[in-house]
Amino acid sequence: MKTYKDVENALKSIADKDIAEHSSRFFKTGEGEYGEGDVFLGIRVPEQRNIAKKYRDIPLDDVSVLLEAGYHEIRLTALFILVHKYRKADIPGKEKVYRFYMDHLDAVNNWDLVDSSAKYIAGHYLFEKDKTVLYKFAKSDNLWERRVSIIATHYFIDQGYLQDTFRIAELLLQDTEDLIHKAVGWMLREAGKKDKPSLLSFLKKHHSEMPRTMLRYSIEKFPDDERRMILTGNWG
Repeated sequence: MKTYKDVENALKSIADKDIAEHSSRFFKTGEGEYGEGDVFLGIRVPEQRNIAKKYRDIPLDDVSVLLEAGYHEIRLTALFILVHKYRKADIPGKEKVYRFYMDHLDAVNNWDLVDSSAKYIAGHYLFEKDKTVLYKFAKSDNLWERRVSIIATHYFIDQGYLQDTFRIAELLLQDTEDLIHKAVGWMLREAGKKDKPSLLSFLKKHHSEMPRTMLRYSIEKFPDDERRMILTGNWG
């Protein structure tokens, strides 16, 4: 029977010191940075996905052990496994995986870990359910819970439902973290692909108070002349 040890051994066997050093810089692991203390083996994401696919049937108890690992790539691979389990599960199984995910959210502690899981597990599960937990997360002191709150709505956007994205974006307008500015801007941009008038209405109401990065991300796909007008405030 395959276990967490097999996953760890498979990952460690392809670790690359040079990639690890680059990842440590890229994910800001220095003192006072958002990824402070995170440790990398040095493994490309496609390789992690391949290993996750090979060991996707390990028990949840083993996934739990992987999520407690100090190495970033082990936690990310565990989340890839968890997303697979969620997708393949029946309705009771999906609830079990969702509860497991929420119980282990402290392990989802970098932006790529959030972005690889929140939409596919929390977003999917909560789409037709009470979404209070996302509003609670939007007000959390924890950076990653706040990112989960907005990234989870990506699934809602895919279904054409934008209300929660705009409401949570409003709650995060005054956030001080650049990673939240980028995440909110990204989700607003995605919402605009579905309903540009609704995005424009949101921007007209809030553009003067939005962090510049958030605003830029939200209008990234607009025509150049329209984007310039919005950035300068010279619009209707």
